[in-house]
Amino acid sequence: QVQLVESGGGLVQPGGSLRLSCAASTISFSRCTMDWYRQAPGKQREWVATITQDYNSFYKGSVKGRFTISRDNTKNTVYLQMSSLKPEDTAVYYCKAVLYGISYWGQGTQVTVSS
Repeated sequence: QVQLVESGGGLVQPGGSLRLSCAASTISFSRCTMDWYRQAPGKQREWVATITQDYNSFYKGSVKGRFTISRDNTKNTVYLQMSSLKPEDTAVYYCKAVLYGISYWGQGTQVTVSS
């Protein structure tokens, strides 16, 4: 069982930045592939970024160059640094851990980009 707790969401103006954090309650964090997803109102949840055990990272095209996923295995935490935010980035952001083929989700954190 892995519990995930996201934090760092909030209201930000277009062009601004936010850093999301996701803390995991597992001693096997280093073995997890970690993902960020988001869900905008009225839309399906979509994948945003992934970081593997080996620190390889992958991004949805529309966030590449603006978002950076990273992890700190000493803190059992994955981050999503978001810059140059746009109104279309407004969504609830979720982190997901995949450990031994099983997926675990956090409760989500709201990000609102608006002037």
